[in-house]
Amino acid sequence: MKKQCLECEEEFSGRSDKRFCSDACRNSYNNKLNSDATNNMRNVNNILRKNRRILESKFSGEKNKVLRDTLVKEGFDFNYYTNIYTTQKGTTYFYCYEMGYLPLENNYILIVKKEF
Repeated sequence: MKKQCLECEEEFSGRSDKRFCSDACRNSYNNKLNSDATNNMRNVNNILRKNRRILESKFSGEKNKVLRDTLVKEGFDFNYYTNIYTTQKGTTYFYCYEMGYLPLENNYILIVKKEF
């Protein structure tokens, strides 16, 4: 039974469930299909990694406070984080991977590191 490749539209034969004539066509088709999501994900991951690097550069080995403006000047984007942890007391920590921060009063940020 002859079928048509979903990518290059060439005719080919093979298993009844085969949709592509080659691995190259399969990869090309899937790359095109996921390109928008991949670009968006890449941009978000770059922001998250940058946020993590900034937090890590300000972390002294223990909890420490820095001014919010210090992080902003280095390019930290408070709109991006990987997860949120809320304690039983209601305190909310924001994390970029294992590096986290807690907004404090007077424009201070407490930087913490999650130990695994």
